[in-house]
Formats: sequence, structure tokens, C-alpha cells
Amino acid sequence: MTDTTTTTRQVNVTPKTSVTVLFAGDSGDGMQLTGTQFANTVAVYGSDLNTFPNFPSEIRAPAGTISGVSGFQMQFGSTAVYTPGAKFDVLIAMNAAALKSNIDKLHHGGIIIVDTDGFDAKNLKLSGYGEGNNPLEDGSLNDYTLFSVPVVSLTRKALADTGLSVKNIDRCKNMFILGILYWLYSLPIETTVQTLKSKFKNKADIADANIKAVTAGYNFGDETDMFAQFGRFEVGPAEMKKGTYRRVTGNEAAAIGLAAASKKAGLKLFLGSYPITPATEILQALANMKKWGVKTFQAEDEIAGVLSSIGASYGGALAATSTSGPGLALKSEALGLAVIMEVPLVVINVQRGGPSTGLPTKPEQSDLFISMFGRHGDAPVPVIAAYSPVDCFYAAYEAAKIAVEHMTPVICLTDGYLAFSSEPMLIPSPDSLLDVKPVFAKPRNEGDAPYLPYKRDERAVREWAVPGTKGLEHRIGGLEKSHETGNVSHDPANHQLMTDLRLQKVEKVADSIPLQTIDNGPEKGDLLVLGWGSTYGAIKIAVDRARKAGHSVAHAHLRYLNPFPKNLGEILSSYKKVLIPENNCGQLLMMIRDRFLIEPVAFNKVEGLPFNEMEIEAKITDIVKEL
Repeated sequence: MTDTTTTTRQVNVTPKTSVTVLFAGDSGDGMQLTGTQFANTVAVYGSDLNTFPNFPSEIRAPAGTISGVSGFQMQFGSTAVYTPGAKFDVLIAMNAAALKSNIDKLHHGGIIIVDTDGFDAKNLKLSGYGEGNNPLEDGSLNDYTLFSVPVVSLTRKALADTGLSVKNIDRCKNMFILGILYWLYSLPIETTVQTLKSKFKNKADIADANIKAVTAGYNFGDETDMFAQFGRFEVGPAEMKKGTYRRVTGNEAAAIGLAAASKKAGLKLFLGSYPITPATEILQALANMKKWGVKTFQAEDEIAGVLSSIGASYGGALAATSTSGPGLALKSEALGLAVIMEVPLVVINVQRGGPSTGLPTKPEQSDLFISMFGRHGDAPVPVIAAYSPVDCFYAAYEAAKIAVEHMTPVICLTDGYLAFSSEPMLIPSPDSLLDVKPVFAKPRNEGDAPYLPYKRDERAVREWAVPGTKGLEHRIGGLEKSHETGNVSHDPANHQLMTDLRLQKVEKVADSIPLQTIDNGPEKGDLLVLGWGSTYGAIKIAVDRARKAGHSVAHAHLRYLNPFPKNLGEILSSYKKVLIPENNCGQLLMMIRDRFLIEPVAFNKVEGLPFNEMEIEAKITDIVKEL
């Protein structure tokens, strides 16, 4: 790795395969920005990485308190990285509350770098330690490697000649601590310098101050005895497929996936949406794609957002809407309208803790039931789920393909963990992406047979009739349609037929999706760990460790939740037990039990936090001991 400055002394450099770091501080300390800059540098260097931002739901939680702690956790390594780490190796604590709320997740012997200026009497009291109980002095941290650094004081000293106010100088303290981390892990600061110049191109004094702060932090690491005696670390680049990479969050990837699908289909992309945490960034990302013909509409509410998208779909566009759980509930009647109209629509639902307003910034997998059944009447829709930040691209793309080719709304499930987390994405060639083939009804001429808007092909799919096309006039709306003609019908037998046909159309999607595969492990054995969505990384690592311990364990991960892959039942019957970890109270488990008449083992977690690999590994061990 290239150092930013010439080191003044020789120090030991210890190679590491992977490292997990947590930046933690008050929600006003810039921990998300600091972690993002560190992640960008790691990505540019070529290491694999996975991040997990974790911040309060309140707009401004009480400063100095446990509830106000904001964290950015990331694991980076020279081998494949699937999670942000169950525990971390380095804890950056900008105040007492950050230390208290996270110390239990630090590895024994791990590194703690604290800003001693955040451990005054006021901060100690607010954190719950108490004014006279300073953990930096009472010996409670003796099992860790502690570096006490007066970050605020040093930042003020380094920027004393900038002419900035004390308030603006203190805002640069996160860059000082970032510089220390760059030195400690032998990383250059150039990527951050360029980012700061770009971010503050119209505020040169702010850019210069932040650059000066990160440089000062780096030099402090290089010159101070406390770090020189301890040494530095080095994490090499990972071996990855050749190509061009970019770091993406799940929300960014989902937005790009929709745009890519629209180009592949030759359709205009329209997103009608209402801002809601944690899905807002999809709307923001697509709003910046106007030059590619993307149209976005920020509606006054969730209902208006989805209805505008249904209108765009009726007009011949690839239409989508983005939301989270509360918004999906509000969209339910409109989704029923899209089902009965049989128009394509992509709904990206970024799940969060519930019910009601719930936990806006915390992830959960509790919207599976509402996605499956949360509409008036029998109104089935395909449901698919992304399993990683990068996979949000492919899940959104495939949701669009299914919606267009099967003339149906599709719900694509991600969650707050995937939405804000990030990892390197190999940018795919457009030629490598599956074709998206809309089938439009052709103009009618005099003498042609009457147009039948609900006449179907062998997949029970009707053609897409774009308004303004000659001879395709027909009725639309939410009233039941007559078979083939589309006229309003209240006939009981017709309602039965149309309900069955809409269900059959969704079931036939199974003919066009891949068969289920085993991600890791034997095709027959003692235990199958079945997952969906963001549990992927934790399950993958846990199963790999269990197999290395000699257990007969396998991992299968579901992309398609409705309909299920056609061979799923066969796979489930090949194992003595099936374990289903979910960030809910067992929704997939109930669906599997109902469909396949087996009794899986539940492993449920609804803490607003994703599973980690240690939790699942322990559960696997408990089960295999009893087999």
C-alpha cells in the first residue's frame, strides 16, 4: 500500500485477512460520513467489503445519550466478505455513550480508540456511567488495547490558523479520527481528499479544513509513540473477477436495476413515489437519471404515488413505485386495481421494523405476509427478494422482467439493512442481462375481429394495449372484467373464472424462473438452513463453519417467494430437518409448513438488527446435536 507521507520511523506492519471496524459517536458526529469515506478508500484499494450503517430513528436524538448513538460498521478483507462482521476488531468511540453501547460487541483484546474529550462529566452522566465513573480510568478496559486521544483538542490545534469558528472546526474531528485509521491500516488519504474537494467545491475553506484535519490525523498516527510502539496493519486487495467495479448501496443498486430493465425493454421508466425511510434514496437516485429518460414523480402521499405509476403503466411505460411497510399498507387497494387491470408494475418494498410507524431506520423481514396476502379479495402477485446490496440490482431487474412479460404487479422485497449497506459491484455488460420482452397489442384495421383486451396466451397473459393505438379501445377500472371482452361483469361464474385465471397466471411464473439450487453443502443430509432476503451472508458463513466442523448441513436461499421454484418441495424432503432463520415471527416458516406439510425449526429475531453468523452457527450446533 502507498503511504500518504514518508514515515518518520519504522514500525511493524502486521498482515490481516480481514478486519471489522465500528465508527460510533453521537448522531451529529458524522460517523456515517466517516465510515463511508473509509469504505470508499477500501473499495478503491480493491479489498472486498460489507457495511452496516446503524443510526437513530429520531431526526436529532438527545446528544450524548445511548439512544443518540450513530454507528457505521464495516468488514473489509482480502477474501470474500459477506457480512459486516458479528463482532468487530476496532471500536472508534467518540463519546462515552458510544463506548458503553458497543463494548460488548468488541472482540477480546480488540482495539479501542476513544476521543477523551467525549468523556467529560456531562458525557459520563448522559451515557449512564455516572460522573465519577470513567471507564478510561477504572481498569474496566484492561482486556482491550486502548488508545486515548483528545481528538477535539488536537483538531482545534491543527486548524487554529484556518479562521473558521470553533463550531466549524469541531465538525472536522471525524476527519482527524479517519486519518488515524488510514495510518493504522496503511491506507492512503488521497481518495478522501478528492472527495472533499468535490463535495465542498463551492466552500474552499471548509474543504481545506477537512483535508488538513485528515492529514493531521494521519500524521498524528505516524508520529505519536502510542501507535508507533503498537505497529500498523495491512489488509491486501481481494481476488475478484476482472472488470469495472463501483461501490453501491442496496437502494442505489435497486434504482440502477430498474433503469437497466427499462433500457433493455425499450421502455420509458417512470417512478411514482413518496419519500419514506428507508426507501427514499431509490427516488433520489432515479431523479438524477433524467438524461437517460427516467421520469420521477414525488407524490403528496403513498396512494398518489402508486396510482400515478399505474397510470404510467397503462400508458405503456415501465412503471415502479418504492416504499416501506407503512406505505405498502396504504397502497393495498391500488395494488388490487393493478391486479384486476392486469398491468405491469414493480413495487420495491424496503422493509423496516413494524407495526405502524415502528422502527423507521431498523431492518426487519416482516412484510412477507402483507406482500403475499395484503389486498382486498384474492389478488395474487409474484414476490421476489434480494439477498445482498448488489443483488438489489438483479432483484429489481428481474421484478421488472416478470412484471412486463407476465402483465402483473410484482413486489420486490429488500430491507433497511440491504438498503443502506454497501459492497463492491462488478458492473455487468448490458449483453449479459436477460432480455425483457413486452408484448404489445397490434393496431386493428377495418374488417378485423373485435379487439378482446383480456384474451390470453398459454401462460394466461394478456397483451399490453397502449392508449391511442388504433382499434384497441376498451374498458378499464376496478370493477370485475368479463372474460376476454373486458366489459364490466357481475356474473358469479365469470368472477370465479377471472379469479382463477389471475391466480393461474401468477402460478405459471414458476415455469419461467430457475429451479432452486443449494448455495452451500450437500444435496442431501441432516439439516438444511433455508433463508430468504438479507439473512444470506450470515447463513452462508454459519453453514460453512458448521460444515468445517464436520456437520452435514446445507444452505438454500430463496429468491422467489411467490410462486416457489417448482423443485423446492423435493429439496426440502432431502433433509432430516429444515431450519428457517427470519427477522420476523416466522412468516416464511408458516408458508413452507402450509405448502409442503413439514415442520421446520423456527429461528426468529425481531430486534431491529440483522442476524449475525455467530447466532446462526450456535443454533445449527444445537440442532445437529439432537439428530
